[in-house]
Amino acid sequence: MVKAVVGANWGDEGKGKITDMLAQDADIVVRFQGGANAGHTIKNSYGKFALHTLPSGVFYDHTTSVIGNGVALNVPKFFEELKSVTDKGVPMPKVMISDRAQMVMPYHIRFDEYEEERLKGAAFGSTKSGIAPFYSDKFAKTGFQVSELFEEKSLKEKIGRVIVQKNVLLEHLYHKPVLTVDEVFATLMEYKKMVEPYVGDVSAFLCDALKENKTILLEGQLGTLKDTDHGIYPMVTSSNTIAAYGAVGAGIAPYEIKQIVTVCKAYSSAVGGGAFVSEIFGEEADTLRDRGGDGGEYGATTGRPRRVGWFDCVASRYGCRLQGTTDVAFTVIDVLGYLDEIPVCVSYEIDGEETKDFPVTWKLERAKPVWKKLPGWKCDVSGIRKYEELPENCRKYIEFIEEQIGYPITMISNGPSREDIIYRESPLKK
Repeated sequence: MVKAVVGANWGDEGKGKITDMLAQDADIVVRFQGGANAGHTIKNSYGKFALHTLPSGVFYDHTTSVIGNGVALNVPKFFEELKSVTDKGVPMPKVMISDRAQMVMPYHIRFDEYEEERLKGAAFGSTKSGIAPFYSDKFAKTGFQVSELFEEKSLKEKIGRVIVQKNVLLEHLYHKPVLTVDEVFATLMEYKKMVEPYVGDVSAFLCDALKENKTILLEGQLGTLKDTDHGIYPMVTSSNTIAAYGAVGAGIAPYEIKQIVTVCKAYSSAVGGGAFVSEIFGEEADTLRDRGGDGGEYGATTGRPRRVGWFDCVASRYGCRLQGTTDVAFTVIDVLGYLDEIPVCVSYEIDGEETKDFPVTWKLERAKPVWKKLPGWKCDVSGIRKYEELPENCRKYIEFIEEQIGYPITMISNGPSREDIIYRESPLKK
């Protein structure tokens, strides 16, 4: 059976914890897209971790952690992360890297930095991890697959062809030092030494696993609204963040994905630019940001303060629909216990008309939130394990959100640890 864990919104929904929790019952955990430009924060018996490329199943000795072909693999960062995990006492995980995965090159990171510098006020708010230049090269067929490391003659010839184009940009657009064939080749040979023990045919491995009735967990990065096709373009990431891409990015048939757990926060947060209709500001935002998550709403990769807002039913309904949601995991409900009342964005007003449909970007930028305020529960709900033991107003909040988005909330996270979870029988599942 294949399950996917994905985000409904802008990322930062708490997917790491949910993946870590579901990995208890998985044989294989696969990262299927994205790179080291975003992180999953996980808290368990080993400590607190911010994972960027490693799948969240690395903490279990019974799982195999797989880097799928859809991932932007920054080789040095991946192995630094692996070492940082094992240095904290986590047993060395079983790791497999797809021979069809492509590598983030040092010059991708530099191009990312140079372009943000050039754009200045019109910049995309990139994490400067090289992701956009990486995916540009991948689809322009000038990127480097892991498999190419093992045929050195043709690799060197390809480097020569690729850097001609790069050097024109470096010299004439960015006015920076140019690349040499020997420099790039030497870097790739270092990468070869690092990845060689872990490389394999991931698609064949997963096919065999499915024949053996093993459980595979697909782990997505960011959320629907950062999807390059269906998100708030152009303020998106450069890969597809939806579960449908899990089949492509892992190398399995789409009909194998039987459960899609879409993670929603009980409020909203985002890193980077772009339209964010339910965003709040000032003291109201500072209070929510500092109380939020485990240690506050700050990016796991960048450390940047996240933009925060109240729950957006319009964006979340759209996000769940695009993901093909079978189950919603509703996270950080414990954070809202300080509020007398909780605003929820139930629709948008655009040019004087009210809508519950999520619009294209230019309309989204004109949208204003239409609020409904719900009563708070004014107590700490962390530690509760049964749904019926939650305060009545907390249950009413969850049930209101469920009704608005139209997808079953079957898991409720009320704390940072994997044990802080409430399972619920949703009426929408019946």
